[in-house]
Amino acid sequence: MKRFERRVAIVTGSSNGIGRAIAVLLAQDGASVVVTGRDEMALKETLTECVNAGVNSERILIVQGDITKDEFRKKLVNDTLNSFGKLDILVNNAGALDKDNCGKGPGFQNQDIDSYDYIMALNLRSIVSLLYLCLPHLESTKGDVVNISSIGGLQGAMPNFPFYSTSKAALCQLTRSLAYEYIPKGVRFNTVCPGLVATKILQKQGLPEELSRKLEHSMEQNPMNIPGGFVGTPEDIANVVAFLADRKTSRYIIGSTIVVDGGSHIVMPLVTGNFHDHM
Repeated sequence: MKRFERRVAIVTGSSNGIGRAIAVLLAQDGASVVVTGRDEMALKETLTECVNAGVNSERILIVQGDITKDEFRKKLVNDTLNSFGKLDILVNNAGALDKDNCGKGPGFQNQDIDSYDYIMALNLRSIVSLLYLCLPHLESTKGDVVNISSIGGLQGAMPNFPFYSTSKAALCQLTRSLAYEYIPKGVRFNTVCPGLVATKILQKQGLPEELSRKLEHSMEQNPMNIPGGFVGTPEDIANVVAFLADRKTSRYIIGSTIVVDGGSHIVMPLVTGNFHDHM
């Protein structure tokens, strides 16, 4: 029996990148998976990847729409229950760096209040609102919630994307607070904080694919950026999410923040920069 057999999962932002990898892995391991995002064609590609991985297409439900909209969130949960009858796993992955993923440029002055409102609506408010809808069902199944944050929400500054890092820091704290409140009710919360991962997020910022790959290569060549020496893949993150969603392997992990970044968070810039050059 596969580890997620007879379990039902919603993975938001699963039309590409990390979300797609999570959806495919959970489905491969037996779950019925609801994939959701704004791009219907991309969601169909996620379905195709699941089928190519040996998953019966009847176990994949596409619900296309904007997760920031109240009515869509209600539809997402209702469609899930109507199709599969319950909910066991919620992975809150949908998010963006700035407004519409195509900001006017880096830095605080280039990100106006509309950018702030958009980022908070997508990266935080949509999660809170979806939890209100999902938690009664997750209590019934003693389910699991995995929130996808970022190392940008942890220690250190992220000056080019202040609203993004603020939203991700808030998500980490929200996870801890709800983990404490809901574990007596049988619902587990945990957070995964990815570092640099090879997805299309930089291209959505307007960076050509060639330059995006060049930047990733430059980052992984410098141990001051990624001590592990390589940029992560969406599958690296998906493996950790699946681990956290599996009570047999991670039942004693509650309210934790799991960093998956090739070691980037362990680097102290003052020491790893040109500190010794000034001695």
